[in-house]
Amino acid sequence: MSSRVNTRQDDPARHDRRYPRVATPQGIWVAWQDGDEQSKRNVSRVRDLNIGGLFIATSNPAALGATLTVLFAVPEGEIRGRAVVRNVVPNEGMGVQFIELGQEASVRLQTLITRLLHTAPTDQ
Repeated sequence: MSSRVNTRQDDPARHDRRYPRVATPQGIWVAWQDGDEQSKRNVSRVRDLNIGGLFIATSNPAALGATLTVLFAVPEGEIRGRAVVRNVVPNEGMGVQFIELGQEASVRLQTLITRLLHTAPTDQ
């Protein structure tokens, strides 16, 4: 089993991101399932997110490269899409990149991010 392990400080992907991540201290949750129809459905906390992806806090992350179905239920509406696991941090979770979001889901995600940026504490 090959999973890339990086600390937050030495994660090269952290510096290569197109969009900065937004912390989610209010606690946003995501339902996710590995692409395998027989796999278990999971609900986990979203540690941070951006327009390109998110970090899902879970002690049992999917394998590096796995395709997930993700679903957020937030005040902005339902955000449903597909994502691929790009980074696995043992006992912490996984970083995933969105690979498929519909137009409505993209607009809702952008609205969510805008709201989080406006409600985030200024000392972050």
